[in-house]
Amino acid sequence: MGDVPLSHPRYNSLMGRKLLTDAASDGLLADSALIAHGRGEAYDYLLGEKTCNSARQAISQAAIMMQNAESCVISVNGNTVALAADELIRCAAILQCPIEVNIYYRTDERMDALNSRLEKVKGEVSHCEAPSNWAGDWQKAVESVVILGAKPSGKIPNLEGPRANCCTDGILGADVIFVPLEDGDRCEALIAMGKKVIVVDLNPLSRTARMATITIVDELRRMAPLLLLDLINIDDLSPVKWNNEKNLDNSLAVMLSKLEN
Repeated sequence: MGDVPLSHPRYNSLMGRKLLTDAASDGLLADSALIAHGRGEAYDYLLGEKTCNSARQAISQAAIMMQNAESCVISVNGNTVALAADELIRCAAILQCPIEVNIYYRTDERMDALNSRLEKVKGEVSHCEAPSNWAGDWQKAVESVVILGAKPSGKIPNLEGPRANCCTDGILGADVIFVPLEDGDRCEALIAMGKKVIVVDLNPLSRTARMATITIVDELRRMAPLLLLDLINIDDLSPVKWNNEKNLDNSLAVMLSKLEN
């Protein structure tokens, strides 16, 4: 797909698919990963493949919640690593929080592949220029991001399956968990523990979206740079009394309006 011109109306979508197919070849993804991505793309069409106002507001409130957390963690799966590892590592560097790999179809091979990819990208990001308007030692900030998940040290209560296995210094110990993937059972279990869960889910009707504290109804690669921007300019943001149900209704209204037109 290297010959796809930037002007192609499906450029971003095609590049996302390329990242995922390459990741699948490298052993990062479960067999069902491409199906999950395709389902998300269908909802993104209904958003006009743009970040709607409600999603933009959700991103800003998510940034505030993550910055104000006592202990924040970014939880990732194979699709997330394939699509947005670089930007999420930048976010983790600014927050000085860990990234934890937590997957359902867990094998030693996949975990090794995902951890190796994150460490490789972390090394690349550490040698990039610091984000605009960020002050400090960028290389040191990036290098201090801890990648967790290879050796789970605890379990999420009342949750069955491999995703229950997680780290006490990551998901289990965090009060705010950023989860850019759909996983209704785990989201519900984490909420029941009293944790705040921020999710990225293109389906505003999913169990994940409905259970979360804040749901960002947007495409991951499109929202990640916006989250990074808000984390850097956090002093310019103002917290609001968040109504996630209204947020989801607003996102759904955008989708319905596209169908009507």
